[in-house]
Amino acid sequence: MVDAHLTALSEKHASLESQINQETHRPMPDELLIAQWKKEKLRLKEVMAGIR
Repeated sequence: MVDAHLTALSEKHASLESQINQETHRPMPDELLIAQWKKEKLRLKEVMAGIR
């Protein structure tokens, strides 16, 4: 159960990283959206660290 949860969190973290990467390479990136995604990514990282 814990492994499945960590896997799901890890996949969401990787997905956010990909979205951030794509957005930053656009001609006019949405900085607010990037900031929100970075906050969520950090929150996920903290949750994963707490589970481990």
